[in-house]
Amino acid sequence: MKILLARHGETPWNAEGRYQGQEDIPLSPIGEVQARALGERLGEVRIDRAVASPLVRAARTAQLALGEERAAMLTLDEGLKEIAHGTWEGLLAEEIRARDPELMQAWRHAPHEVLMPQGESLQHVLDRAWPAFARACVGLGAHETLLVVAHDAVNRVMLCRILGMPLAKLWSFRQAPTTLNLLEGADVDHLDVVRLNDCSHHTALFGEAVHRAL
Repeated sequence: MKILLARHGETPWNAEGRYQGQEDIPLSPIGEVQARALGERLGEVRIDRAVASPLVRAARTAQLALGEERAAMLTLDEGLKEIAHGTWEGLLAEEIRARDPELMQAWRHAPHEVLMPQGESLQHVLDRAWPAFARACVGLGAHETLLVVAHDAVNRVMLCRILGMPLAKLWSFRQAPTTLNLLEGADVDHLDVVRLNDCSHHTALFGEAVHRAL
């Protein structure tokens, strides 16, 4: 089976470096353009089913990626929501750094040890996102393709599991807006990463900006 694991397009808060978490922030005009570019790229690609986070930035990205003719196949799964940042949500990275420097330092250097204030840990995210991912894969045929549209932290924790990497290594790769990760394998527990963070439909080689908020 083949899986296209994508991230949602840019939002105004992404552009500002503001932590979103589970706040339901829509795509920015740039994010809409990115999602439409993803749709153009996938226009001739066989997609047999699709699932997304119910947060509007992910659901809208999935709709635009599928196009009008395939949009009806989209389902939503609460398990794919972004990490709950708790009291960090709505704050700029520099505001968090000023208010809570020790926890921000830990988030950057030992993210697997952090429990967001009134929010989640990375393990919490993996424990709900992986079953959602597995549900979407049930019955997927050897030659069928699943599109999953989720979020930065969600994609990262699932990719860590697939790659056999500890969550401590979460920051060792990137997930750009509307990026594609191509996975292939016999079943959900035996997947290879064929492409990682491929955003060539809207960004030149080495052009992807470093994230400022997650």
